[in-house]
Amino acid sequence: MTIKHIFFDLDRTLWDFEKNSIVTLTEIFNDFNLSKLGVSSVNLFIDKYKYHNNKLWDLYRDNKISKEYLRDSRFALALNEFNIQDSNLGKSIGRTYIEKSPLKTGLFPNTVEVLNYLFKKYKLHIITNGFNEVQHIKLKASLLNNFFENVITSEQVGVKKPNKKIFKYALENANALAEECIMIGDDYIADIVGAENAGLKAIYFNPNLNKSNVIGVPEIKSLLDLKKLL
Repeated sequence: MTIKHIFFDLDRTLWDFEKNSIVTLTEIFNDFNLSKLGVSSVNLFIDKYKYHNNKLWDLYRDNKISKEYLRDSRFALALNEFNIQDSNLGKSIGRTYIEKSPLKTGLFPNTVEVLNYLFKKYKLHIITNGFNEVQHIKLKASLLNNFFENVITSEQVGVKKPNKKIFKYALENANALAEECIMIGDDYIADIVGAENAGLKAIYFNPNLNKSNVIGVPEIKSLLDLKKLL
């Protein structure tokens, strides 16, 4: 059956999460004068934050902690690494990060060109495990929101990718059949395995050329490659 709908992941697929996060964290390091509090360098601050953020996100994906705990704890834990035990400062930095980060507009190369190309041929949608209010701000700030008919978040559905339910929900929202749809994302388990288990086709976006044992799924390192495939 002909492909009519394309579902994209957002973070690390279209919106350059790593780039935008580093810019925001650098601003926070300077705005909060963290060097005067004993944080030796911005790079070390970013490394410690990423370590704790990734651990907390793993727990959040497994439904072991809440969104609020993740947001309140990740910076406090990072600051603890520098013997700064101030949970209120951690929460304040956390709020600032949530306010500033979604307004950053760094995209993967050729994102707009490729979306313009696909927009003329297909109906485009987003399926994301990111937080509801934040993802909509990112799309609007990056001027991507008008490309997409539906933006489906895990918060909205109550389950996260790779759970089959979020893909089924997205299909119903788009009034689409699974065999008419393709999912494009950077997370092999969440995006590719999840989509295929729900009956969608998939394309694995692997810009960093991570080691993968992908079999039977097209793999691309640049979004421009989509113009050859679709």
